[in-house]
Amino acid sequence: MPKLPFFLTCSVTLLALPAAALASQGHPTVPGAELAVYWAIPFACMLLSIALMPLLAPHLWEHHFGKISLFWGLAFLIPCALVYGASTALYEFLHIILLDYIPFIILLFTLFTVAGGVRLKGSLTGTPLVNTGLLAVGTVLASWMGTTGAAMLLIRPLLRANAHRRYQAHSVVFFIFLVANIGGSLTPLGDPPLFLGFLKGVSFFWTTTNLFLKTALISLILLCLYFGLDAALYAKEGKPQPAPADRGNGEKLGLDGKINLLFLLGVVLVVLASGLCPLGELFTVYGVPVEGQNLLRDVLLLCLAGLSLRFTAAECRKRNGFTWAPIEEVAKLFLGIFLSMIPAIAILRAGTDGALAGLIQLVTTADGQPNNAMYFWLTGALSSFLDNAPTYLVFFNTAGGDPVHLMNDIPGTLAAISAGAVFMGANTYIGNAPNFMVRSIAENQGVRMPSFFGYMAWSVGILIPAFLLITWLFF
Repeated sequence: MPKLPFFLTCSVTLLALPAAALASQGHPTVPGAELAVYWAIPFACMLLSIALMPLLAPHLWEHHFGKISLFWGLAFLIPCALVYGASTALYEFLHIILLDYIPFIILLFTLFTVAGGVRLKGSLTGTPLVNTGLLAVGTVLASWMGTTGAAMLLIRPLLRANAHRRYQAHSVVFFIFLVANIGGSLTPLGDPPLFLGFLKGVSFFWTTTNLFLKTALISLILLCLYFGLDAALYAKEGKPQPAPADRGNGEKLGLDGKINLLFLLGVVLVVLASGLCPLGELFTVYGVPVEGQNLLRDVLLLCLAGLSLRFTAAECRKRNGFTWAPIEEVAKLFLGIFLSMIPAIAILRAGTDGALAGLIQLVTTADGQPNNAMYFWLTGALSSFLDNAPTYLVFFNTAGGDPVHLMNDIPGTLAAISAGAVFMGANTYIGNAPNFMVRSIAENQGVRMPSFFGYMAWSVGILIPAFLLITWLFF
């Protein structure tokens, strides 16, 4: 069994700290209403580093991206300590690490480990019809097993089916669009912001009924566009067929490592139970509450990952092209992203009292009515770069925060917030958790993926017109 990655060891250690170790009576926080926009410079620099350094300094980035990520995180924490005190900086650090980063990484690690143990035996040939079918299946599955779960389960079969193709990157790009993002819009299981809405009181099937037409339309548009593009590229390649050695070595089509499907179901049930069965606060770490259901969830998720490693044959993972590099890359980069985005989230939460008050005011018309189109675009634009879960909550509360009122009196507003948070996570590699993971897995298996801005050229050219159509029809 591989050694548990260092970041997970640290996570477990932090979670296991007794309350007395770092107990504090106060809850010192960064005053979002006082922060100027320049506090978000480290976050902007973090994004620019991800976007530009692989192009301008690839050798430096390849060997030191973890240090660079940590540097930009510290570029916020150290000035924060100097201006607002070490206690405030420590509290903000522990708050984002214990309540956001560690659960985020543990869930990703578990899904990555479990899904990486499922291998499609035999060989699918990556024709336009087969590829479109895989994307369609993944889009449907995403709402019921989460965008991350569906993406981790199906990305390797897609890559293996197209290993003989010259053009592969476009398939991964559309996979991110559909499976890693848009497909997760129909239930609270699909994407974290919808799950938060569910915990706030939004009915489980509310998004299913209110976002179905929007999701179905944009999914159909993207699947048709993909089929046309893939068919053109397939013809340009001369309709290649995989070599006999790549046809699964005579294996019949089937699944190896099927026990991981049970573990995958366990992940979904554990996450759902953690939201439905509160156990209350167990202890605090420097004023940061650690709740029982969350701690239990993270421990159970790590146990499921351990069971997957124990009961999946090493040969299965080897033949699946499984390595730890993608999850390690995501863990290091998102540490810097989570730390450096603290002031941006704080400013947003300050609402009309913060430096971005102008943006918040855009979602309300002159007569005091919600502007659903602006709710959709502002929630989406910010979710493209910030964590979409807190962004969803910011605009959920801006719209009143009463789930009954939102569902019954202004359902269009809640639909706009929900759709923006989920759909537009596809706009960038960092817009949703599985995006970067999918890219990393693809590159690890030899697919030359677009750069950060190269990917955005795809999303702007394809997704933005589709979102404009959705706005015109529904918002």
